[in-house]
Amino acid sequence: MIEPIIVVAVLLGMIGAGAPIFLALGASGLVGLWMARGSMAFFFAPTSFFGQLNSFELIALPLFILMGNILGATPVGQNLFRAAALWLQWLRGGLAIATVGASAIFGAVSGVSVAGVAAVGSIAVPQMLERGYSRTLAAGSVASSGALAMLIPPSVPFIIYGAVSGVSVGALFIGGILPGIVLALALSVFIYFRVLLKPEEAPLGDADEAPLGEKFRALAGIWHALLLVAIVLGSIYTGIATPSEAAAFGAAGAFLIALLIFRCLTWRKTLEILTASVKVSGAILLIMGCAKIFGDYLNLVRVPESVSAALTATDLPPWAILTLVMIALVLLGMLVDAVSLIVVTTPILLPLVTALGYDPLWFGIVLVMNLEIAVVTPPVGLNLYALKGVCPQLEVEEIIKSVVPFVVVQFAILMLFVLFPQISLWLPGLL
Repeated sequence: MIEPIIVVAVLLGMIGAGAPIFLALGASGLVGLWMARGSMAFFFAPTSFFGQLNSFELIALPLFILMGNILGATPVGQNLFRAAALWLQWLRGGLAIATVGASAIFGAVSGVSVAGVAAVGSIAVPQMLERGYSRTLAAGSVASSGALAMLIPPSVPFIIYGAVSGVSVGALFIGGILPGIVLALALSVFIYFRVLLKPEEAPLGDADEAPLGEKFRALAGIWHALLLVAIVLGSIYTGIATPSEAAAFGAAGAFLIALLIFRCLTWRKTLEILTASVKVSGAILLIMGCAKIFGDYLNLVRVPESVSAALTATDLPPWAILTLVMIALVLLGMLVDAVSLIVVTTPILLPLVTALGYDPLWFGIVLVMNLEIAVVTPPVGLNLYALKGVCPQLEVEEIIKSVVPFVVVQFAILMLFVLFPQISLWLPGLL
């Protein structure tokens, strides 16, 4: 078993040397295939790459990214925060709780956590700091709640997991709804009790509450985007459309909303959106294809079966094994991006999960919940640097410090769904 060790060493060495992750995965996988099958490796590798990407469901990925980028270019994110702030301004810590709500809803609009942090954080953090909120509460609430976009459908990580595992993307979307709501509520409850115990972190709510008419007028800037998302997801859940067909409708609808309602699209802006969408989609697909080469080598030398057999042969109960797996994924998520983590670990861990008697659908949900923690933990936590980019008044060090208590809450909710799988599967089973 010296060859897998060499392959992993090549992978870690290339990553440590600063090589792009797709190159490190593809090259190390090719080295492994060459050691195992000689010159046939140069036939196996392209076949693995093409086989991974030759999936109809993957069409949904660039289309949902395009939909999110288009709506991200509109004032929807800012309008969401303004509306939530008006409805919660009476509450101590209301702006921070409004940030969680706005980020959760924007997650359903964009499906990309970084976009949510940028859109909501650019207005939420300055307003919170201006009204006397602590810097750690302002930064932590934005960075952590932005990660909800990974779990609340339409979710890009769910599409990737579905393509790798063969689990229905529609079922994954349904399964992500309840955990997303629970996590958003948990973050809001944490903020409420935090400011209750430490009143200096947030001022009292406004004594003069906004008129009801003003509150409803604030919803006028978001209803069309929310209706579009409801139609897109509703068509998937009811079986009217596949995720790919719904994504195409969503991208077209987002374009019409940006063009006709918000009137914020120019030729230059449209070209920028298309360019950014192509770059992100291309990068994700390239990582997926190269990670499949690496994963196929591991399958060829039966690494997943060996790991599964070794862990199931221990005297540890299933919940203890899963807890160790979740901790390992949290640590890996601090070093590897979410796409690579899904594509590389799924072929290894899915046989173990099924051997322990768990549902692959449930594992996809808790895996994405785990990735939510990964995007807010250094050194690869993209949400941290996205927040720094839109809020230069914050230091990276204090942003990192601010997310620590929120990460504890996220991990506690993760373990709730790990220890009680039936919670995750209740809504998909119902629908």
